[in-house]
Amino acid sequence: MKRPREITVSLIQMEVAPGCPSSNTERMLTAVAAARNGGVDLVVFPEMSIPGYLIGDEWEREAFLRDCEAAGERLRAEAEGITVIFGNVAMDWTRRNEDGRVRKYNGLFVAHKGRFVGPENGHYPFVIKTLLPNYREFDDSRHFFDIRKLALEENRPVGDLIRPVPVGDVRLGCILCEDAWDLDYAISPLRLMGEKNPDLFINISCSPFTLNKNHKRNRVFNKISSDLGRPLAYVNNVGIQDNGKTVFTFDGSSCIYDGQGGQVKGPSPFTEGVLTQTIPLDSARSFGQPIELKDDDVSMIHAALSYGTRKFMDARRIQTVTVGVSGGIDSAVVAALYRTLLPPDRVLLVNMPGRFNSGTTRNLARNLAANLGAYYTDIPIGESVDLTCTQIQNRSIQSVDGSLRSTLTLSDFMLENVQARDRSSRILAAASSAFGGVFTCNANKSETTVGYSTLYGDLCGYLANLADLWKGEVYALAHYLNGSVYGREVIPRGSIDIVPSAELSAAQAVDEGKGDPLIYPYHDCLFRSWVEWWNRATPEENLVWYLDGSLAERLGYPGRIDALFATATDFIADLERWWNQYQGMAIAKRIQAPPILAIKRRAFGFDHRESQIGPRYTRKYGELKAQTLNGG
Repeated sequence: MKRPREITVSLIQMEVAPGCPSSNTERMLTAVAAARNGGVDLVVFPEMSIPGYLIGDEWEREAFLRDCEAAGERLRAEAEGITVIFGNVAMDWTRRNEDGRVRKYNGLFVAHKGRFVGPENGHYPFVIKTLLPNYREFDDSRHFFDIRKLALEENRPVGDLIRPVPVGDVRLGCILCEDAWDLDYAISPLRLMGEKNPDLFINISCSPFTLNKNHKRNRVFNKISSDLGRPLAYVNNVGIQDNGKTVFTFDGSSCIYDGQGGQVKGPSPFTEGVLTQTIPLDSARSFGQPIELKDDDVSMIHAALSYGTRKFMDARRIQTVTVGVSGGIDSAVVAALYRTLLPPDRVLLVNMPGRFNSGTTRNLARNLAANLGAYYTDIPIGESVDLTCTQIQNRSIQSVDGSLRSTLTLSDFMLENVQARDRSSRILAAASSAFGGVFTCNANKSETTVGYSTLYGDLCGYLANLADLWKGEVYALAHYLNGSVYGREVIPRGSIDIVPSAELSAAQAVDEGKGDPLIYPYHDCLFRSWVEWWNRATPEENLVWYLDGSLAERLGYPGRIDALFATATDFIADLERWWNQYQGMAIAKRIQAPPILAIKRRAFGFDHRESQIGPRYTRKYGELKAQTLNGG
């Protein structure tokens, strides 16, 4: 029989609710019916579209696994007059994983004429994911068996298990997410599949959003489809999922690559939708448009933050939010973001001045509230701070038998923290409760990196939605909110121009130009090298670059290092101060911090796994430091 020259495909960019197979399946069944009624040949859903992907150790509950299987059977039964592809956990109840639990695969199911169709000469009626990522937020091999292990178990070449799925007269090269991100792996599932000459590649994914990730995906996927001379359909989900401490957004960005360097774009990022396209199966035919390769800008940062925050609130039925506003940039940006998501009567802004807060910042906080039209109140902290001092300062303590005696004393540094804790643990906690909602954590990534925050104080809050943004990116977002979102100056210019300051002591008087000890333009770049670089730097590399004069260029810092530090001694002291914080108390603070909304290459939480083993330096760093300080 002559093979068809084209196929009509619908890619369903849907929001996948993690851990909710029944509700996901109901929505998928509706989409299947609509596609069938529209004359579509093939409808494709994302990876793990039935169970969700980031669901922790829910995979260890067999009742949940059976529920997912039953959901898949419902979709199989609907595959009449249309072929359905979807992602689900795939079970082999007769085998065991290496942890002794029942065998599970990350599977792609092809349902055709009411039955599941597996790869040619395959062992199972489903496609198995070959490459299980175990970096960043991924922990796949904890739960799933893969093709490489199965090939070893069955004493077969891996390539024998990677084959197209025959559906009528069309051969589909079905792969799952990571199987196309194969540059650093010993095998390439997509290229092994290409050797079998499929008509159309299908990649189903559950790929979290990361700034500029879609740019890289377009380069990688377009090159592969062009090299192999076959169209490739890519479908990804939207929504949010988390692994406890880190919340990830999913942007979708579903599309089709035509095998000749062109692309058909799907629904807009962070929106549900359907891409339906008749795809010619003649590899020489082009049907897409030239691919736009450009980096994401602040508009995508705003889109991801807004989408992730809204979905996080919806999932937890949060309808009102209290924001502690200081007059500074971080709290102003947080307030402006929430005001785009909630009506004015659902947002409460609270300024909590103490003895060191200037009239300047108090006025800026009030002006912000006026611009946003939200509820506003001033709640001074002076009396409660004084009460704490009265209760604690010079208080005698002793053991019950009198053998131990001492006195409690609050230093000036401790009194700074008393103020921060009074604002969050007492006022914001009570005010948000009375207002009927939650209060926010306004920390940015620069502060989070080195623990420039107070435990049980400004570290508190229900979600830290700016904590994956460096300070410079917070300023960029402020300008974007004013210029592109609101179209007017909502965040006061003074909040952008004023020196960043916690205003917890006379040494942080903003009207005198005194503020935080961080030099944000420089320290953002330094901290990024420790946290976000794929091959992360340490003080050893930083010191080598400082000594050879390449530090500013390597970090991407536009200024001069010698303008910041007069001597090598000053540079080393600053370097070690913040490295000790980053690897010291800051880890304990991050563990106790709220969930962080991730949008960058590496976010704190599960995405940046840390052990509390304390600051450490390499031997080479110690040698370089000694030589430098001794005039070497």
